[in-house]
Amino acid sequence: MDASATLTLDQLRAAGAAGGIASVTLRAEGADFYVRVVTANGGERVLVKTRSREPRGFADPRRALLLLREAGVDTARVEAGAWTPEAATRASRPDRAQALKRTHAMAEHDAWFRREVGQALEELASGEVELIPHEVVKAEWAERRAALLARADKEGR
Repeated sequence: MDASATLTLDQLRAAGAAGGIASVTLRAEGADFYVRVVTANGGERVLVKTRSREPRGFADPRRALLLLREAGVDTARVEAGAWTPEAATRASRPDRAQALKRTHAMAEHDAWFRREVGQALEELASGEVELIPHEVVKAEWAERRAALLARADKEGR
């Protein structure tokens, strides 16, 4: 396939905005789907990756359809006759899955912590809570500790 028969995502968007797309087909080849575009002047082009210029394959046709919709393409034909999803050779990435789970857990904890601190600051600002000076707290705990030690001595512990 020569370079003139390809189309990057940016070019697809521009062609769509200019009304230069006659039709779009999402065609299965093996485990992937590829986007083929017929331009208004009758030329057929394949959607390619911007950097490598290789045809852009989609293992999940929904991802391709979402991309097309985002690019302004409302109608597309799907040819799934040659689709063989069992032929997919993509490797599983359990290491990435674990890292993503850790990241989500950290984000959830961060959100919880920020909510707690925000609530405490709101209560302080509204006067719902009373600030107790450090010296008062130290004195109260010294009294409690002394009482507990006296009780422990009395009980023989």
